[in-house]
Amino acid sequence: MNSQPEDQAAHDSDVAQIMGGLYGDGIIGLKAAFSREWADQLREDIEILLEEALAVPGGALPRGPQRYYVETHPERVRGCLDIATHPWFATVCEAILGPAYKIVEVGFDVPGPGAADQPWHRDFPSPPATLIGRRLNSLAFNVTAVDTTLEMGPLEIALGTQWDDLTGCPSAMFPPKSLYPRYRERMVRKLPQRGDLSARSALTIHRGTANRSNRSRPVLVIGVDAPDGTNANHHDLQITHAYAASLPPRVLDHMTYRVVDELEQVVQAHTIAGLLEPDY
Repeated sequence: MNSQPEDQAAHDSDVAQIMGGLYGDGIIGLKAAFSREWADQLREDIEILLEEALAVPGGALPRGPQRYYVETHPERVRGCLDIATHPWFATVCEAILGPAYKIVEVGFDVPGPGAADQPWHRDFPSPPATLIGRRLNSLAFNVTAVDTTLEMGPLEIALGTQWDDLTGCPSAMFPPKSLYPRYRERMVRKLPQRGDLSARSALTIHRGTANRSNRSRPVLVIGVDAPDGTNANHHDLQITHAYAASLPPRVLDHMTYRVVDELEQVVQAHTIAGLLEPDY
């Protein structure tokens, strides 16, 4: 794990900065949270898991042309424990979601060569806690497994749009094209490098862009809920008895999981049908 200058590390872990970033822009990041070698190992794991998922029916969810999402098991990703015990990860979760936060999802998104621009969207409808109560009760942490370039089709995110009311829009997730100028005006492109860690509200309007390179852009996703979050209903976080015994209690206490004798194929439930229509 790489170390940051002490003053920068203190700034990144300041609760006011964290809350201001996620309640303001809707996304924050920590540069060089992990070593580049650690990220290379993550890429290796994702490549193996994607190949396995594509070989079984329902193992990988299409999120547009040449773009897949796969929910996986924490113990199949060697870096999961490193993320769950990273001080910045814990500080961000506690600052936004409270001390009883729960990890509810481990998966990865892989836009391959030929992936198209996605429509602007959020990952699920805004819950009442956010739409009415103006409170975030979930977060998505992203870890890139490659050095992102413009040609790879980086994430575009429209800052501050986690508060937009999409009631009446398709799935309450896909804004009308009449609002696209608003998102283009607020849009920033994210070009994370190996070892970077970010946290965002999945309600902030965003889209993956066209991958015009000859390389995939794999990204690990870890979803975390506050006690009143309901995203665990769409996921199946499994751990074996042996893996559970190997985890520190402070990690197990922050997971929503099912203990199994042997890992079972995850039935992918977090479908986003609107992403299969790039020209939406």
